[in-house]
Amino acid sequence: MLARLFICLALIVSAPYFGTAETQEERRARLETELASIEADINAKRGDLTTLQKERTSLERDISILDTKISAAQLSIKQRDIALTRILDDIDSKESAIISIDQRVEKGEESLAQLLRRTREIDDISLVELALGEGTISRLFEEVDSFEQIQSNLDVSFKELLALRSDLATRKGALEGQKIEEEDLKRIQVLQKQKIESDERQKQQILKATKGQEKEYQKLIADREREAATIRSALFNLRDSGAIPFGTAYQYAKEASAVTGVRPALILAVLRQETNLGENVGQCLLTNSPNKGDGIGKNTGRAFSGVMKGTRDVDPFMEITRELGIDPYSQVVSCPPGYGYGGAMGPAQFIASTWMLYKERLAKLSNTNPPNPWDARTAIFATGLLMMDNGADKGTRASERLAALRYFAGWGNASKPAYAFYGDSVMEFADDYQRDIEVLER
Repeated sequence: MLARLFICLALIVSAPYFGTAETQEERRARLETELASIEADINAKRGDLTTLQKERTSLERDISILDTKISAAQLSIKQRDIALTRILDDIDSKESAIISIDQRVEKGEESLAQLLRRTREIDDISLVELALGEGTISRLFEEVDSFEQIQSNLDVSFKELLALRSDLATRKGALEGQKIEEEDLKRIQVLQKQKIESDERQKQQILKATKGQEKEYQKLIADREREAATIRSALFNLRDSGAIPFGTAYQYAKEASAVTGVRPALILAVLRQETNLGENVGQCLLTNSPNKGDGIGKNTGRAFSGVMKGTRDVDPFMEITRELGIDPYSQVVSCPPGYGYGGAMGPAQFIASTWMLYKERLAKLSNTNPPNPWDARTAIFATGLLMMDNGADKGTRASERLAALRYFAGWGNASKPAYAFYGDSVMEFADDYQRDIEVLER
């Protein structure tokens, strides 16, 4: 009986997981082929854009640039759809494997429990009691041999179950990471669709204003270049902190640039992108109820689990708001994206624990103590400082784009093609702001 139980346990612990590997490989191969084709098309469009931007400013050129941007964006959306499909396939595969491991662990624990109960029963019976009981001497030795065998193998079984549990924890951690990546890609997808609509509106406005005439277009450009006062007074929106005049934002960015080496247009471009991103995730308030780190949507009242990571960000957040004299339960932070945690603060979108790592440097560079994540000037300095740490102070277009991608996706995901739009969009905004800055500096 005991030997059979142990054999069952061994089978449960070592049983392989049989999936549909061949079908998944075929699907992955097809997606890889489609992805390679799309990426080649995107690179071609980028080459076209580079060529067009070197040409003399003209109506035909600028309409071609907008058309190429729209086409490249549509290809990027297809590219990201494939990336999302692959992630969802991996998520399905991991979830199936997790269910299988869970079941094996559960069965293994049940079998171990039976074995342990039986060993305790044998351990509680003396040899004299066994000898005087029913059965032969050979039966007695069979029981003793089984007991010794079980005792020698229990340690192995425990180690195998611990390995299974470790595998399960690893798979669950990887699954959570993939789900966070899925949410990030979906948010970028929304942004890029909005960018396509914006480019199309811009194209139609140009055509409407000029009626397709080159002379009228050149006049439109000249008028815009004379509008320094309008540019200076235009509002620069900041996530979770309202808006300030562009001229003021530029002045703050110049101050930040002087101590970080990151050009002002790039700092402002990152903040604009984060503001656009903020429109899609809403605002949350910390409640710490029912659990530490939980909260609600400010406008909806919807309950959120993990508005902040309780063990990492709540205590620093409390310290930050206490020093600033802010009510921690009425100050908006970012909502969780679906998996993982929210809790990012103000225009620069630092989480509380990261803000504390930067706090002393930021206070020194911005000459504000304590630094306030929701203050426009401080947030602009914080963005410049993080972009410097990400490598943007090298000053090349490639280093600036990579730094922007690291700002959003971290160093590990920055080079993934599916995140490319974020970097491209930041650089487009930077180009726009650079032109405005050149008008202001004349």
